Amino acid sequence: MNTFINNNNKFNKKKVVFIMGATGTGNYRISVDLATHFRREIMNSDKMQIHKGLEIVTNKITHADKQGVRHYLLGLVDEVRQIFIPDADYTKEQSVLNRRVDTRVDEMVNAGLVDEVRQIIIPDEDYTKGIQLSIGVPEMAKYLMEEKNIDGDDESKKMILQASISSIKRNTRILIYNQLDKIKRLINEKMWSVHHIIATDVFKEDRKEAVDEAWRNTVLQPCLDIVERFLKNDDHNISIECT
Repeated sequence: MNTFINNNNKFNKKKVVFIMGATGTGNYRISVDLATHFRREIMNSDKMQIHKGLEIVTNKITHADKQGVRHYLLGLVDEVRQIFIPDADYTKEQSVLNRRVDTRVDEMVNAGLVDEVRQIIIPDEDYTKGIQLSIGVPEMAKYLMEEKNIDGDDESKKMILQASISSIKRNTRILIYNQLDKIKRLINEKMWSVHHIIATDVFKEDRKEAVDEAWRNTVLQPCLDIVERFLKNDDHNISIECT
């Protein structure tokens, strides 16, 4: 989740927009798009991205993707420190998200996830706190530990690596399910007023032009309209959920 905070004298500075959504649904993209349009700043609320290091594993936003928007609470805390920090039908969205997870994890592996984790692996290290809890670290640590015991057997190494990658995908799907369940409880039990933005059509497209067009039509423009109305009325917070 990201918090989109007002930094423009044109509107009431006390207003806050919360961008919520499961992993891989475009939370950061819409946060930056809104921040650049309305000239605002972003406060990161991802408990793993608060930590320093593991840029690929935690999927931190790159300098280029920030587009000059000021970000808070991003990469500040030491790696080992522990941080405590209307109903929708998600069946269709979950199916698309599962495919998105597979693609995203493969992209992270190709971007260097294995070597990134390799640099922080310490024998008998505690992987139950801090940034080392990030999905991708415990799963890949298992592969890297077993890799040392397999001498010259590339096929066995490949099988173990694929098993670790599959574990990352499976655990990410579980994370998404839990995230969506928490959002539904905020809506149904806490009675939060949440605008539900369905971004799954974006992930069905293959060509960049089609992806960008779907993003503008199904995600960006509805969010711009919602935030524009919000900034002009007397409400003091708003939540946007991406699925």
